[in-house]
Amino acid sequence: MKVDLFDFELPPERIALRPARPRDAARMLVVPKEGPFEDRGVRDLPNLLRAGDILVFNDTRVIPAQLEGRRGQARIGATLHKRIDLRRWQAFVRNAKRLRVGDVAEFGGGLTAIAEQRLADGSFVLHFEGDEPVEVLLERAGRMPLPPYIAGKRDTDERDREDYQTMFAAEDGAVAAPTAALHFTPRLVEALERAGVGRETLTLHVGAGTFLPVKAEDTDDHAMHSEWGRIEPDMASRLNAVRKAGGRVIAVGTTSLRLLESATDEGGVIRPFAGDTDIFITPGYRFRAVDGLMTNFHLPKSTLMMLVSALMGRERMMAAYEHAIANEYRFYSYGDSSLLLP
Repeated sequence: MKVDLFDFELPPERIALRPARPRDAARMLVVPKEGPFEDRGVRDLPNLLRAGDILVFNDTRVIPAQLEGRRGQARIGATLHKRIDLRRWQAFVRNAKRLRVGDVAEFGGGLTAIAEQRLADGSFVLHFEGDEPVEVLLERAGRMPLPPYIAGKRDTDERDREDYQTMFAAEDGAVAAPTAALHFTPRLVEALERAGVGRETLTLHVGAGTFLPVKAEDTDDHAMHSEWGRIEPDMASRLNAVRKAGGRVIAVGTTSLRLLESATDEGGVIRPFAGDTDIFITPGYRFRAVDGLMTNFHLPKSTLMMLVSALMGRERMMAAYEHAIANEYRFYSYGDSSLLLP
């Protein structure tokens, strides 16, 4: 399909630069398969789901993966993308023409890295020196890796260390937040439990590739980035039991959805999973694992706009986004939410 089919005009003032406070005060657009859209709030979620449904969250934790430093006298920046092993990360480098294989980059706070390899996509393999765990070094030298559409409008600050982390964050490794879950609070989770809505967590370490633009003109020519994820065997069994009993599996965020679909066989059985996934979901895809999706509003011509269009239909999602813009919903990572129920 042509990438331009997923384009739309978004007024700049609709991009949220801070999250709603409290988090569950955000608005939520309910998009059924057909019929009118509903303007609701995230706090309405317990009344919009059914007893026996289950929400699936991503428990990845965002690390301070944005680095500023020098190679000699040249200033460079690095955004970590994907862990390779305990001391090596793939990273996208700003001012990369100043960095050559074998160079040492200094990022302050005692953090130095050797540029070991330049990959085909222009990114580098960085080997971090020293004996301390890389995560400890990053806490000293790194900043939270806010998306470009926020970082380009204001500086990252201490509030973002809390704001850009979900209440479920437990497994270090993401360089972007699973933002659909940013709306959840202990109060909302308790209300969902009282309503009989279950909760499970998986792990998908979101990479910086989630922000890369689709440069191809046709979706068939786009190379999707890969990310590492895990679904435990007992969790897979519980999700299969929920579906067998007639409950719905609702993914909280596109990251949860992508991993669930990656782990599900042709018969609709969710299998244990541990490894990389580069699944690219576009219209025409047959969903096997999920019955709904809670997600924020996505960038035009992005792979995530294509994913929600695959779930609900392109024309339906374009109409939903037109409604959201006209009704002044807040967009992107710190913005409002939507509940898609195909």
